[in-house]
Amino acid sequence: MDKPDTALAGAVCPSPNFEPRRGGVRPSILLLHYTGVASAAKAIDWLSRAESKVSAHYVIDEAGHITQLVAEEMRAWHAGLAVWAGETDINSASIGIEIQNPGHELGFPDFPEPQLGAVEALCRDIVARHGIGPARVLAHSDVAPTRKKDPGEKFPWARLAHAGIGHWVTPEPLNRADPGIARDAAGPLVAAVQTLLASYGYGIEATGGFDPRTEFVVTAFQRHFRPERVDGRIDQSTVTTLERLIAALPKGAPAS
Repeated sequence: MDKPDTALAGAVCPSPNFEPRRGGVRPSILLLHYTGVASAAKAIDWLSRAESKVSAHYVIDEAGHITQLVAEEMRAWHAGLAVWAGETDINSASIGIEIQNPGHELGFPDFPEPQLGAVEALCRDIVARHGIGPARVLAHSDVAPTRKKDPGEKFPWARLAHAGIGHWVTPEPLNRADPGIARDAAGPLVAAVQTLLASYGYGIEATGGFDPRTEFVVTAFQRHFRPERVDGRIDQSTVTTLERLIAALPKGAPAS
């Protein structure tokens, strides 16, 4: 890769960790991550080392500087074991952006304004060039809920949606008196929520049992779409927000 795919990238640091997209798949998902390390320099160094066996298309530092590591036409190695709407090769189907933030294990600071401005600009550019639908702008935690928390509940998804990036509805207000139901519960409500989550794209089966995977998926949904309280419990705020989100999809267009 001699030059970046976008004029927004200020630097190119080629990673050896890429390959052709399998089956001729074109990117239809924009996947957002946080780096989970102390600095963007450390992230770029690791993502560009062959022994790491990981990479991403872009890294955005706190000052909003964008570095490209893998050409968009290629399959970067950022999603890992993941699934969305039945697609299990998320790396082939996506473009991955790593946003510098040390993450939950290292204090999880707020995302600074210059960085968010760059995230908006790059996301807008990518979704326009590739025709990526709003409901396919996803968090790493959406596609890998049992393993990942990023970019986390502090990431301003509403702001991106107001800028024309991603799918969002105003969350149903919390009812503090409603603790919701938790793991090991079972019944029609659990099955109904599992069905709704699966219809939106999450990798979950409607078993009717509130098992650990269901808790992880509900938590991931909350991180993205109802971040005021992220507890993995099925309360009315979570259910109503999910129903509203699905109802807000373009008519006849599934989230997947």
